[in-house]
Amino acid sequence: MQWNSCQMRWSPDTVFIEGLGYVSDSVAQLGDSHWQRPSPCEGWTALDILGHVGTAVGFGTRLLSGEHPVWSPREPPGAAVVGDPRSWWDGLVPSARQAVADADLTMMVESPAGRRSVADGLSFPALDLFIHAWDLVRCVGGDVSIPSEAIEFGRAVFGPIPVEQMRSRQVFGDPVTAPRDATDSEIFIAWTGRDPRWTPSAIED
Repeated sequence: MQWNSCQMRWSPDTVFIEGLGYVSDSVAQLGDSHWQRPSPCEGWTALDILGHVGTAVGFGTRLLSGEHPVWSPREPPGAAVVGDPRSWWDGLVPSARQAVADADLTMMVESPAGRRSVADGLSFPALDLFIHAWDLVRCVGGDVSIPSEAIEFGRAVFGPIPVEQMRSRQVFGDPVTAPRDATDSEIFIAWTGRDPRWTPSAIED
């Protein structure tokens, strides 16, 4: 996968940094009693979503900082969260933001997917932040309007990838048909394999 800056208005580092803010805004909407609610990701709770995102962000931060971390996600993903979920996430953001802001997008690094440029390595995690911000807010029946720049970025980067690589448990599920009155965000979420109108079967305070 090659990143072509002419195909999108936002670069991978911008998408990533903006995505961190979107996750932070979503995390702020969940109260202490919400973290065990089901999420749009089958089998995962809201806490699992946060653990998954935080694990990926922490790994990427260490990688960009010159370390050689081992990719070892927890099962369930929520087990990675230590203490108060909001405080745990807030503690990850400053160093991640700084590491990405200082990164050379052309630098080649080793990643779980092999040797690649920083730009390529950031692409999926960056988009993942917006998608999982949506997941978190849906756990409490809310919504997230994904910026058009992030949607454009996702389609430009991932659209050309072969279906057999894109549509898998590790990336995106099969696309879902969006409602006729769907917003751009809902159409994009449906493209990622999620029901854009998903809500928990019961919402309780």
